[in-house]
Amino acid sequence: MSLALLVIDVQNSFKQRPFWDDAGVPEFLARIQKLADQAHAQQIPVLQVFHVSEAQGPEGAFSRQSGQVSTLPGLDVQPTGVFYKTVHSALFAKADDGGDLEAWLRSHGVTELLITGIRTEQCCETTTRHASDVGFKVRFVSDATLTFPMQHANGKTYSAEDIVARTELVLAGRFAQIVATVDALAA
Repeated sequence: MSLALLVIDVQNSFKQRPFWDDAGVPEFLARIQKLADQAHAQQIPVLQVFHVSEAQGPEGAFSRQSGQVSTLPGLDVQPTGVFYKTVHSALFAKADDGGDLEAWLRSHGVTELLITGIRTEQCCETTTRHASDVGFKVRFVSDATLTFPMQHANGKTYSAEDIVARTELVLAGRFAQIVATVDALAA
């Protein structure tokens, strides 16, 4: 079984959003760095995915022209490949040559994915569900994902911890194995 590490949306664009909070970011980045370093040492591909959108024009935080679609400072994953997506699932992401991530994975014999990135309940969860549904085995590295508090329409605020716990609940055993960084690359 061939494995690949996906680093999803760990990009400066999010620092421009009103919900951004630096709390927990250094630990989050350290976990992804540890996984990337371990993956390289084990000759596991590290694939970086960036979210892009031109909806707000060239100055928008998610426009490639803005300069914000770049890796968060403090992280150097040395990706095997870089892909750009305009939707939530990273499997639809495309490389600059037009090839999509799912095709890349299949052509390289990848059958299992490690999912990391920003936001836990959005692009990371969506990619996990999609990958599982199309036949990949998935390890969701929960502590190597990042999210932020959200407010429900009823006024209740859910903490980042609440959102992560809910994501783990709905993915575990159905779409993914939930793992911690320390165990993610254990044999």
